[in-house]
Amino acid sequence: MDAIQQHMLDTYRAARLGEPAPPPPGRHDRRTLRDLYHHWLTHPPTRHQPVRRLRTEP
Repeated sequence: MDAIQQHMLDTYRAARLGEPAPPPPGRHDRRTLRDLYHHWLTHPPTRHQPVRRLRTEP
């Protein structure tokens, strides 16, 4: 199921339950990227913080 199909299903479900419809997919992408970029600029990595690594199962 892609994002459009999921949005259609969520909109139908919200209409049946009398709830507000969800925002369309991709509506907040630009704002989210801008916020992440701002966070990256204001919180640069330092040498004292270890790099987080994913755990791998043996």
